Amino acid sequence: MTDKIKNLKKTVVIKYALVAVIVVYVALLLIFTSGSTKSFAAVEKKVEASLDTKAMKKAGVQGLKRYYGLNSADYEGVMLYTAESSMSAQEILLVKTKTTEQAAVEQRRANRRNDFDGYAPDQVQLLDEAQISVRGKFVFYAVSPKAETYKSVFSKSL
Repeated sequence: MTDKIKNLKKTVVIKYALVAVIVVYVALLLIFTSGSTKSFAAVEKKVEASLDTKAMKKAGVQGLKRYYGLNSADYEGVMLYTAESSMSAQEILLVKTKTTEQAAVEQRRANRRNDFDGYAPDQVQLLDEAQISVRGKFVFYAVSPKAETYKSVFSKSL
């Protein structure tokens, strides 16, 4: 009889431990896939401070309309840097959307890839290695040799 009681106690402990592990997993999942409560200005400041903008210019809301066909009034915040030279695919985009939409970023990437395909393989490679991250309402897109670094700064700023 005592063996049955010991086995029953072990089973109960295992069940509670399993429930605890599941709860912790779900909590971590929600934390890392959710957005951020930080303001756009705070995130923009940290990302902008990390950028190497020597060969880039700030395009802002006008660039959002020109390059992405999007109206800045539909977004809570916009930061866009583009290459000064039309022979470079480098650009950095950070937006805080009112929804979690990123289709325009994917379309821009495809269009730019077509622009450079056939004569600028180094720029096509940059586009292929571009970093896109969507966290809640923040959308981050970087085409740069330092794209992974910029994405890391973005993630840490949230």
